[in-house]
Amino acid sequence: MKGPAYSGPVNIGVLALQGDVREHLAALAESDVLARPIRRPEELDGVDALVLPGGESTAISNLAVTFGLLDPIRERIAGGMPVYGSCAGMIMLASTVLDGRPDQETFRGIDMTVRRNAFGRQVDSFEAAVTIDDVEGGDFHAIFIRAPWVEEVGEDVRVLGRVADGPAAGRIVAVRQGNLLATAFHPELTGDLRVHRYFVEMVRQAAPAR
Repeated sequence: MKGPAYSGPVNIGVLALQGDVREHLAALAESDVLARPIRRPEELDGVDALVLPGGESTAISNLAVTFGLLDPIRERIAGGMPVYGSCAGMIMLASTVLDGRPDQETFRGIDMTVRRNAFGRQVDSFEAAVTIDDVEGGDFHAIFIRAPWVEEVGEDVRVLGRVADGPAAGRIVAVRQGNLLATAFHPELTGDLRVHRYFVEMVRQAAPAR
């Protein structure tokens, strides 16, 4: 049974190395939290949670190493910080990445195997209905851009969403493990704030434990 959620101010950072940072900042601001870009390790100290945006996972990985953020974010994840990753952010939260570069680093955290660019190249981008457990309001109109999918999950990972129909029907595209959330699609591009608000509620539920 859930305890009372924290009702005070919440600060959520968006990793601002590459990708659709501005769109996530806007969606979070509309979800009644304080949102700020994160580019340096010391900026992590001022946030309660982190969003890993869509973009190019190899570039994000390389820049995280260059800016000294790889290990600090891993440490915050291990310490229970809530994190949400969309598209490339999902890849960055995976324990295993297929079809990535052999030297590609991730922040890890979610016990899952993700296939990079699983749905195809940029020209194969598409939109589809996704039913997401715990998110009310019917199917989510999801946008997939060079998106991954989840091939396998560990026993502690909850599958929250799958593509409802079409050639990709049944593919896993939303998961949660504890305080970590990941989607293969881009809710920040739709104007539908339900996924961001779900993550904000996760952050508020985790706050008493921090």
